[in-house]
Amino acid sequence: MLQRDADKANVIHPKPDSRRSKPSNLLAIVGDHTKVHGKFEISDSIQIECEIGGQLRVGERLVIGANGVVHADVETVDAIIYGEYEGDLVATGRVEITATGRVRGSIKTNSLIIAEGALCNGRVALLQEPVAAAPPSRPFTPVHETAVSA
Repeated sequence: MLQRDADKANVIHPKPDSRRSKPSNLLAIVGDHTKVHGKFEISDSIQIECEIGGQLRVGERLVIGANGVVHADVETVDAIIYGEYEGDLVATGRVEITATGRVRGSIKTNSLIIAEGALCNGRVALLQEPVAAAPPSRPFTPVHETAVSA
């Protein structure tokens, strides 16, 4: 069943993100025995509480709920994993694997949070290399030099 309302039972409300200026919609896919496979492109956020396979491109936030099982290659901004994920995940924002989350595969992101109790088995890589600090323009010279004689 596809739901557009964030007020339905078992829907996790993602934490507000100060980086966004406009409210986002949350599409939820819920079903105890629901299995979906294919190529999906979602412009907003999505919460998954069933089994999904294939490819996902999510415009904002992917939430894999406690009952969610995702076997897919995913491109998203942010991801929060309460359930199971297997595949290649690329997130330009951050990835959070909660204490109940289980991940197998690869993750490319600039920010990764792994809670105590979570399982992460695979490769993790930075999406972008951090910018190295520039070397000082001139060598350091002390303000006061004192001579010590023996």
